[in-house]
Amino acid sequence: MFYKFMKNVLITGVCGGMGAAAAKLLLQDGYTVYGIDKSDLCAVAGVIYAKADLTQPKALDEAAEKFKNVRFDAIAHFAGVYDMNSLIEMSEADFDKIFRINLFGAFRVNKKFFKQLNARGRIIITSSELAPLDPLPFTGIYGITKTALEKYADALRMEVNLLGVSVSVIRPGAVKTNLLGDSTAALDRLCEKTELYSCNAENFRNIVNSVENKSISPEKVAKTLKKALKAKKPKYVYNLNRNFLLRLLSALPKRFQVWIITKIISDKSSKKQCTR
Repeated sequence: MFYKFMKNVLITGVCGGMGAAAAKLLLQDGYTVYGIDKSDLCAVAGVIYAKADLTQPKALDEAAEKFKNVRFDAIAHFAGVYDMNSLIEMSEADFDKIFRINLFGAFRVNKKFFKQLNARGRIIITSSELAPLDPLPFTGIYGITKTALEKYADALRMEVNLLGVSVSVIRPGAVKTNLLGDSTAALDRLCEKTELYSCNAENFRNIVNSVENKSISPEKVAKTLKKALKAKKPKYVYNLNRNFLLRLLSALPKRFQVWIITKIISDKSSKKQCTR
């Protein structure tokens, strides 16, 4: 099988969460793991590491220089950020930042290292269960970037398949990583700072907490990556831990979705939604 010949894997976001779990699992299985992350120190023993902030092209150039003589069999993307915010109230800088990390980061890495991929190489992009679903309030900015990332992956697949390279997407639900803490902190900030949604944000926080209580370990995502590397014909999309209620809601007509969400997160004490 093809996977036996795959030795060198480049992982972004390698120092924490899903990236670290993936690196550890692959190292145990005999892979050579090269990693990129913005952290000053990568605690994953055995990773050949280059520090680089993916939003800074010069830093990525320096990482590419360090790895210039390496032939990669796969590039696995785990770098990303999570945010919850109001699309009306968030700053343009915050709006731009999440795109530069979640979407442009993957674009830059693939462009920079594509010529170093071996024949029949693989690109594996981590998305989110929210990507194919209709957006929820306050998760919109994250969902928008992940939807764009999946559309990018689809378009990239159509092109690089002509060159013998496959593209797969890992689409997990809630995962026990620092991103969960980031989402909680972001929602706390929204509850504290919002002027428009003060009577909605707290109710929405309760919904988010119930979803995140059903999170899976990053090791399960790592096993999915390993499966994608081992498969003779990898799937286009690997789904895991997707929330049934979110999928059900997204399957309803949009008018019903809006009505249901309005009912759920309206101010229950006053029995009316926020108004300006």
